[in-house]
Amino acid sequence: MDWQGQKVAEQLMQIMLVVFAIAAFVTGYIAGSFELMMYVYAGGVVLTILTTIPNWPFFNRHPLKWLDPSEVEKHPKPQVTSSVSKKKPAKK
Repeated sequence: MDWQGQKVAEQLMQIMLVVFAIAAFVTGYIAGSFELMMYVYAGGVVLTILTTIPNWPFFNRHPLKWLDPSEVEKHPKPQVTSSVSKKKPAKK
């Protein structure tokens, strides 16, 4: 899943959960059943999970371009230097 796909998946998840919460509340209110409301919302959560968690092809529309291994050898990694600062003794 690419970066844009992650953004789409998160937005889709948020929208679906809100829509199912509203639909579950309305269904439960009209039917007068808290149990039915919970079942509708649980079904919506399951449907949201099945829609947003798998790596579906529409989440991969903008693939990242990786460097070729030969290019990596031309550009070595920068060395990490430790920046430990020693405190100077206080002058009296």
